[in-house]
Formats: sequence, structure tokens, C-alpha cells
Amino acid sequence: MSKIRWSERLMQVVWPAFIAACLLELVVFAMVDPAEVQWMGRSPGWSRQAVYAGGFFVFWAICVVASTLTAVLGRQESRPAD
Repeated sequence: MSKIRWSERLMQVVWPAFIAACLLELVVFAMVDPAEVQWMGRSPGWSRQAVYAGGFFVFWAICVVASTLTAVLGRQESRPAD
């Protein structure tokens, strides 16, 4: 088995997380109007574009954590030969 470089490992985590965040953005903001978003009972006072961008980066961060956990848990440990 060849060694995977750090940059390749990073892309294996970040790229699927990006795609998942894009899909989440589409689904969530198809049902939610960004002008009506409230945080702790108050409007944050952001423009629609700021809510879209902030939501995307929050979704991306959550997906990066999920992808990282998948990569870590799916990693095969090298075992000594019997």
C-alpha cells in the first residue's frame, strides 16, 4: 500500500465536505428565507448574502468534522503479519 501525502488526505476530507455543504445549502435555503432567520429570538441584522455565506461555512465546518471522523474511523491499522 502506498503512502498518501498529507495534501491528498486533506482533499479526501475537504472536497466531499464541500459538496455536502453545497447540497445542505440548497436544501435548507430552499425552505428558509434568510431575511427571516433569527438567532436567540432576535434578527442578526445581516444581509441575505451574509446569511447564505455564514450558513454555508457553518455547514462546511460540520461536514469537515463528519468527513474527518469517517476518515479516522475508516483508516486501517497496519498489523504485523502472523
